[in-house]
Amino acid sequence: MGARPLVRSVAGHRFAPVALVVAGGLSVQFGSAVAVLLMPRAGALGVVTLRLVLAAAVLLIVCRPKVRGYGRADWGTIAAFGTAMAGMNMLFYQAADRIPLGAAVTLEVLGPLILSVVASRRLVNLLWAGLALGGVVLLGGGGFDRLDPAGAGFALAAGAMWAAYIVFSARTGRRFPQADGLALAMAFGAVLSLPFGIVEAGGRLLVPSTIGLGLVVALMSSVLPYTLELLALRRLPAPTFAILMSLEPAIAATAGFLVLSQALSLTDALAIALVIAASMGAVRTQARRRDGRDAR
Repeated sequence: MGARPLVRSVAGHRFAPVALVVAGGLSVQFGSAVAVLLMPRAGALGVVTLRLVLAAAVLLIVCRPKVRGYGRADWGTIAAFGTAMAGMNMLFYQAADRIPLGAAVTLEVLGPLILSVVASRRLVNLLWAGLALGGVVLLGGGGFDRLDPAGAGFALAAGAMWAAYIVFSARTGRRFPQADGLALAMAFGAVLSLPFGIVEAGGRLLVPSTIGLGLVVALMSSVLPYTLELLALRRLPAPTFAILMSLEPAIAATAGFLVLSQALSLTDALAIALVIAASMGAVRTQARRRDGRDAR
């Protein structure tokens, strides 16, 4: 079996979009853990600039997107998607520089959860969102009041940008072939972030070892996960995708434990179980709904 038939076979499976989302979550959260290690070298905004600039360079080289034949609405979508990516990353790394990674992601994921409640038209999806929210709050351990207020505020703002990212990623996937739209939006976001990174990090951005680690972060936290999520959103409704994003705190807690030596408590494990149960329920509901449509 050739590579393309194999890809089509995997992509055609009803759970393939879910696998793409989970794989993207694993990549982005472990990439974020590496980014935390890089922050002492380049600062939070410097890391964002390295991540977006290097990711944009990789995507532009690989995708070689066409720039002709698109209308004003298409380019508006690209600008909005790129702005959402840049804002989400700059705000999140400001949060991660002030509060633990797991707490930052826990607060940030409230954005997608609220999106799932607002966008959903089915009562059962509200149930799954509520269960996921309970797990997210439990994962916070009731200790959010002890967090740095600025860090918590940055995380919540990043969550709002994450919700915007989901909306415009889906629109970009519908308007542009393959990952062309992602490459163009990433380049737009990189340009937006560049002045902030230069002001904060300056010449430190050009240190070879820093660039090397920045490339690792770019590939793990941007190129791979954003591509997988864009593909998933072509087949997965935004509310279901948003609920699946509740897996991110669980993944972040695991990454923090393995990479940053942050311990997991029994309460954390219970919270992670609730979040996973909510995500599995949302996926099964969507699969049954699709099967019902196919039967008709």
